[in-house]
Amino acid sequence: MNLNKEFWENRYENKDTGWDIGYISTPLKTYIDQLENKNIKILIPGAGKGYEPIYLHEQGFKNVFVVDIAEQPLDHIKKVAPTFPVEHLIQEDFFNLKLNGFDLILEQTFFCALSPEFRPNYAIKMHSLLANKGKLAGLLFNFPKTEKGPPFGGNIEEYITLFQDLFTIKTLEKASNSILPRAGKELFFIFEK
Repeated sequence: MNLNKEFWENRYENKDTGWDIGYISTPLKTYIDQLENKNIKILIPGAGKGYEPIYLHEQGFKNVFVVDIAEQPLDHIKKVAPTFPVEHLIQEDFFNLKLNGFDLILEQTFFCALSPEFRPNYAIKMHSLLANKGKLAGLLFNFPKTEKGPPFGGNIEEYITLFQDLFTIKTLEKASNSILPRAGKELFFIFEK
């Protein structure tokens, strides 16, 4: 399946954004709220409505970057958060991103939106984007993998196999504070390079 720029632009134009819950997800907000160093370099792939980067910016984090293949979500962040640094909003295919040295990459519905054949490339690219001891953290869906997506699903065993050679798996467990419609279907994780 070719989930290219045109595919995502069409999803935004048609307001086909079922992943949008209207606010920052509770597990990610809880994780962000315990971060103390506001100077860490953070990447968020797949902007959506930008709840996570906007929240980070509002909390005083200085080095938050967003990459999205589609223009609309980046324009939305500019409109809603006019003080967000425009140079940190990158319209690019994630797999072509040239920046690196991130201390933290936050995952929220980006992985599950990729066709499953791209998952090994995702793991390799995430590893290359992170600084030494950098963390990839966030949410992965926990429901049977499907050909009809996005989202495409997955499970703990698949994720361990996919990430264990490149990362130390610090946490990979059912999220205890998911929103009700996603309760039992989300895994919170922290993987360290």
